[in-house]
Amino acid sequence: MSEVAQNAAGEAPAGKAQELQRAFDVFNQVSLELAQAYAGLQARVESLTAELATANGELRRQYQEKEALSERLSLLLAALPAGVVVLDSRDRVSEANPAAQSMLGDALPGADWSALAHSRLVATEAPEEWQVDARRVAIAESALDSAGGRILLIHDVTVAHRLKADLERNQRLAAMGEMAASLAHQLRTPLATALLYSANLAQPELAEAARLRFAGKATEQLRRLERLIQDVLLFARGESIGREAIDAAPWLAEAAQTLEPLCAEKGVVLSVVVDDGDSIIMGGRKALSGALLNLLENALQACERGGEVALLASVDDGRLRVAVRDTGPGIAPEAQARIFEPFFTTRGQGTGLGLAIALGVVRAHGGTIEVHSAPGAGSEFVMYLPAGVAAGLETERE
Repeated sequence: MSEVAQNAAGEAPAGKAQELQRAFDVFNQVSLELAQAYAGLQARVESLTAELATANGELRRQYQEKEALSERLSLLLAALPAGVVVLDSRDRVSEANPAAQSMLGDALPGADWSALAHSRLVATEAPEEWQVDARRVAIAESALDSAGGRILLIHDVTVAHRLKADLERNQRLAAMGEMAASLAHQLRTPLATALLYSANLAQPELAEAARLRFAGKATEQLRRLERLIQDVLLFARGESIGREAIDAAPWLAEAAQTLEPLCAEKGVVLSVVVDDGDSIIMGGRKALSGALLNLLENALQACERGGEVALLASVDDGRLRVAVRDTGPGIAPEAQARIFEPFFTTRGQGTGLGLAIALGVVRAHGGTIEVHSAPGAGSEFVMYLPAGVAAGLETERE
């Protein structure tokens, strides 16, 4: 074999050995990298396992807290004296606490609220109060924005309503006691005058014209006495306010029409500005009309010829504001403090019961009357009454 062939045969095994060595070196490097990657992955798994355990522990703690809170809320709702009703987006009762079930019936969950309200709730004179059998309840609602339903909070106000009625009755009785002396004086004057004229009628020599005049005077005093007694009885009894739904606009227009001819006869301008927002008030139409006409007639009597009486109505924070304004001489501050007292009057022929009766009627309807006046600047009597919107009340009744 030649020398060249021998060299070629010797170089071939050496080249293969080098390739194998390089392959082993690459394999060892890859194995080392895989071992390092595995170690890193194992460390990451251990870290994630620890984080997951921590997260599970936190979730378990939150779940236990929420479960305890839910249990406390359930106990609170069960012990709450007020009724709580939860309505879903379809207006069906999804939840109700025991107080609500005792008021509206045990079959409350799953019931349609509109049908239930129509069958069980009877409207009262107060817009947010209802009669349920022998109970009187007030209902307030809040929206559930996330679920699209509502929460109804039902308060039993039977005792409070009864106490309010008893308080008003006791106040009337106290006022009757205070005005007993004034009543005796008020009755004595027309009675004595009527007796004097009646005594003159018995004189045989009295001329026919004088007899007729004395008879007319006696009749006039007796009628005055009758009006006084009627006012006293009305004040003592209080007014039955009823549960009639009264549209504010026609009610105000009717009062203005009643006063208009009286204003024209006296030469006084009557102006009416009504922005009642389609309001409805609950109560007795006759009693409220009498109270409003009393304020209007007082304003007319305070005006001289050429003066003005204004009837203004607007809605203020869920209340109907009815103002009666005149251009009369005004009321002195010391008189304003007593203007609603029984038998207090600034007119010689007044009984002093008109404003007291008007205030009693308005208070019985859940409202009040305020007076604003200054000497020489006229007077304004403002009547506030709870009111609702016509469409809203009709929906509630349906």
